[in-house]
Amino acid sequence: MAGHVFVSGGSGYIAGFLIRQLIAEGWQVNTTIRNLAREADVRGWLNVDNSKLTFFAADLLNDAGWAEAMAGCSHAAHVASPLPANAPKHADELITPAREGALRALRFAKEAGIKRFVMTSSVAAVAYGHGGAKHHFTEADWTNPDSPDAYAYVKSKTIAERAARDWVAANAPEMEFVTVNPSLVLGPLLAADFSTSLEAIKKLIEGSMPGLPRIGFSVVDVRDVADLHVRCLTAPNMAGERFIAAGPFLWLGDVAAILKSGLGQQARKVPTRTLPNVLVKLFALFDPVVKQVVGELDNVRDTSAQHALDVFGWKTRDPAESILDTARDMMRLGIVKV
Repeated sequence: MAGHVFVSGGSGYIAGFLIRQLIAEGWQVNTTIRNLAREADVRGWLNVDNSKLTFFAADLLNDAGWAEAMAGCSHAAHVASPLPANAPKHADELITPAREGALRALRFAKEAGIKRFVMTSSVAAVAYGHGGAKHHFTEADWTNPDSPDAYAYVKSKTIAERAARDWVAANAPEMEFVTVNPSLVLGPLLAADFSTSLEAIKKLIEGSMPGLPRIGFSVVDVRDVADLHVRCLTAPNMAGERFIAAGPFLWLGDVAAILKSGLGQQARKVPTRTLPNVLVKLFALFDPVVKQVVGELDNVRDTSAQHALDVFGWKTRDPAESILDTARDMMRLGIVKV
């Protein structure tokens, strides 16, 4: 199956690999970027059949460009959403564009006659606000955005997905709506303009972490996330579905060990000692980014992708491959010096 598909946020990490796979499978792709001055650069790193790819200027907080970008499309993947490296001054800096962008995309998708709408959500909308007693999560779980551990990004993804589902139920029940909820996305890079999700690998390789806090996350490869999006766009009977895209849960110490083992001397700056929780909490008093993740200390949020395996036979590749591919591309592109 191939046709005409809309993908928002064409310069983004997941969107780039999604566009590549769609075009390789014969799709005609319309995509958006905020500024068309970047089009040549993005085309350069996507490295696809340019006759299959059209760019439009559009922003999550503005109506301009959306109707034109979706015209003629039967399917849509809404991937664009803010993911900053630093903590915002106010949560609404993330919540507003995430929620309004999703609703704007849905509104224009309905007007364009889009039949299937796949939205990139996150395990952030699944695994927070459960009081610390729960450690294993499925698609049936929802984050409580009012919980103390729901920091700005977590709130934004939860509120946006809830709002999108409510809007579809009320305004476009005929549209097949499905979400993909990835965990920490790693893997190869298309360009030096890298995703915030890769920041932990960068800090480990360059040695900018004084030690390894007891923080963990489920890892998933960007190529596998893109592939799950394609399956959700094309498989029958997807209305209302929700798929966690996650591999195994790893502590930061496990990631460091994989880098040490796989990179040898190139990983000489990667720390090996555990950073005591009391020190992390002390740093959090002065660093708003650290403050965001204090709630992650010793906290296992193991998100299961069993549903995607059951429905599609989908599963992730070895996380060591994803971690080492990230590191090697960061060195290749000059993002980190070793």
